[in-house]
Amino acid sequence: MSDVEVRTHTALHVVKGAVVKVLGEGAKWTASTYVEGNRGVLTVKFDRKPTSEEIAEIERLANEKVRENVPIEVYELSREEAERRFGEDMYDLFPVPEEVRTLKVVVIEGWNVNACNKEHTKTTGEIGEIKIRKVRFRRSKELLEISFDVLD
Repeated sequence: MSDVEVRTHTALHVVKGAVVKVLGEGAKWTASTYVEGNRGVLTVKFDRKPTSEEIAEIERLANEKVRENVPIEVYELSREEAERRFGEDMYDLFPVPEEVRTLKVVVIEGWNVNACNKEHTKTTGEIGEIKIRKVRFRRSKELLEISFDVLD
């Protein structure tokens, strides 16, 4: 994974934290993610299109978290220990295969907890500015797609 993709991937976790803060627990389940270069797409299960104010607030909170430059902790734990410590909230809608017995859990304290085996930056400050480009709500599937760029 290139350096810019590591930053973009880490931005997914920051954006996800902001999405849940603004839209509530109803938006906590990630359906899919996509990263190519400095472009990322976070897709969460949700039941409506957010207002332009909510979208602006998600971007504002995400960038505030970047400016705070907080550490990104990665814990490598047995699956049982991870589930005991973090519960089902660390999972997404796409399952971790049964045979995976050790999980990497990425934690941005008080912000986002996610089982994730990708590379991440050490702090949120390394990500760079996050710019939300497009938000698309797919009503038939109850999916909210948030496309963003990470700027240098």
